[in-house]
Amino acid sequence: MLTPLTVLVVVAASLQGLWAAWFAVRDRAVILKQLWGAAVVEALLLVQTVVAAVLLATGDHPGVPVGELWGYLVTVLLILPFAAAWAFAERSRWSSVVMVLAAVTVIFLEYRLVLIWGR
Repeated sequence: MLTPLTVLVVVAASLQGLWAAWFAVRDRAVILKQLWGAAVVEALLLVQTVVAAVLLATGDHPGVPVGELWGYLVTVLLILPFAAAWAFAERSRWSSVVMVLAAVTVIFLEYRLVLIWGR
């Protein structure tokens, strides 16, 4: 996969997580701007998935276990929408905690994707 795109996803998810952590510490619920920020991260993840699909289709990959790779790609695409829906429904500080956990999960899954792709 493209390293600059992966770095961009990790940086965006980190910023999203820090923003949500700041709200959690201040005992505040997630606001709409944070959900838009999560949508930006999700758009980057979608671009990453399309790039991975193209690279896999053209054979430009180093022996990647395709089932495992797609499992991670699909999971990372589902994390933020589910967390955003939960945060929207839960109007307390716990909505911010949910968004922090989602951001950390995205960062970890990106790390795993880099490891899988590099095999």
